[in-house]
Amino acid sequence: MTRRSIRKYSTRDIDDALLNSLLAEAEHTQTMGNLQLYSVVVTRSSEMKQKLAPAHFNQPMVTQAPVVLTFCADYNRTTQWGLQRKGHPGYDNFLSYQNAATDALLYCQRFCDLAEAAGLGLCFLGTTIYQPQLIVDVLKLPRLVMPVATITLGWPDENPPVSDRLPLTAIRHDETYQPVTPDTINRDYAAKEALPENKELVQVNGTETLAQIFTDIRYTAADCRAMSQTLLDTLRKQGFAC
Repeated sequence: MTRRSIRKYSTRDIDDALLNSLLAEAEHTQTMGNLQLYSVVVTRSSEMKQKLAPAHFNQPMVTQAPVVLTFCADYNRTTQWGLQRKGHPGYDNFLSYQNAATDALLYCQRFCDLAEAAGLGLCFLGTTIYQPQLIVDVLKLPRLVMPVATITLGWPDENPPVSDRLPLTAIRHDETYQPVTPDTINRDYAAKEALPENKELVQVNGTETLAQIFTDIRYTAADCRAMSQTLLDTLRKQGFAC
């Protein structure tokens, strides 16, 4: 209930022993078939952070954080294991990508929980799948490896407010998915829309509603279609035919 996204970090480094301990503990999260279909690329050098930054729209925390972690859906390692052990792996398909992406996200979330419990701060970057080919090229990801999540990690140098969340009534459905109606929208979004900071967003952006900021400015249909095509193209290049 007190979790915060941290975008400003102190200059204090993260000891590699602590990082390895957290990464190893996170391996005990759930995984499909006990195959651990994920890998994580640890970026510490300023040079590599600078190369990764454009893939994340040059958000300052990418270069300022002591560590950047890129979590990848990885069927390369399992495929190589199978080939070297007289197996016949066939994971060049979308189902395999979905399984590996789920594994990677589960691992990422478990790591985040552990890191925050240890006092570290982090920020999840949703930009990872917007320009994945750039990340593939910078990190030299081989076939059947695909970036799915990135976090910046460091010791916090800020204490931002906790982000608002929708009430449980917005996300819980009993037995079957219940209809979303004007009444349930009013019920579930009233508090969010009433927040002073969100009212200010509406005023600054010149929109009538908060929803318009997300649908017409931040995440437009045209942008979503273009980035979807980029994602599909990269998936094909990485061997996950779709």
